[in-house]
Amino acid sequence: MPHPHFNSDNERISLAYLITFRSYGTWLHGDERGSVDRFHNVYGTRRLPVNRQREQYEQRLLALHPVRLNSQRRAAVEKGIRETCAIRKWRLLAFNIRTNHVHAVVSANSPAWLVLNALKANATRSLREAGCWRNARSPWARRGSKRRLWTEKQVSDAVAYVLYDQGEPLP
Repeated sequence: MPHPHFNSDNERISLAYLITFRSYGTWLHGDERGSVDRFHNVYGTRRLPVNRQREQYEQRLLALHPVRLNSQRRAAVEKGIRETCAIRKWRLLAFNIRTNHVHAVVSANSPAWLVLNALKANATRSLREAGCWRNARSPWARRGSKRRLWTEKQVSDAVAYVLYDQGEPLP
């Protein structure tokens, strides 16, 4: 695996990224799993507590029904992610597509925001090409997580997390 390097903006690039993005409407602020909002998005900060009123408020704001990824949609998302990595010459080290979110460990000579945006955009394109998404809106929640992995151990831990810590394999 390559060592960290600098991109054209002289920004240090990590060995890889753990990219996570959720499908639209499937994890709202206030629900029992807790969440992080823009006011509490600081490393080490606890998740927001359960708040049924906030969760109900968030549900009323949804423009679409929550998006679930069935087997056909997951296959389309996988195709989009693999194509993106192949075209951009990024190394896809691991991925796991669940019913409401996607994890990918990617080694890329690109900023994390670009990797996240490219994966989401091409997963959407692939969903549309497969006839699995006809809405003009994105099937994804805004933003996503872009954890930088600086060491070989962090990379191997992220790969193990993505491959083995997501629950039973989906059909």
